[in-house]
Amino acid sequence: MNLATVIGTATSTVKHPSLSGWRLAVAQPLTRDGGDDGDPLLVIDGLQCPVGSRVIITSDGAAIRDMVGASNSPVRWAVIAQPDENSNHNHVTK
Repeated sequence: MNLATVIGTATSTVKHPSLSGWRLAVAQPLTRDGGDDGDPLLVIDGLQCPVGSRVIITSDGAAIRDMVGASNSPVRWAVIAQPDENSNHNHVTK
């Protein structure tokens, strides 16, 4: 799991059937201190997080295949939660 910021959305005219109904977003992974950590990633976002939102993303293949309901999905990254930004603790809201 990684912390990231949603920096945009993506559209596709042709996509794998397992992506049907999923929103595509562009997420910038973050370092622990909030700096950019590598290149932006294309993620599926079932939470419909707006641009600027902090999110928790995963590349857990088994979890993503379960989310999309397909064992042959090409999805690599998915939004799984939003961190609770109003707390000093590491609580997560789903």
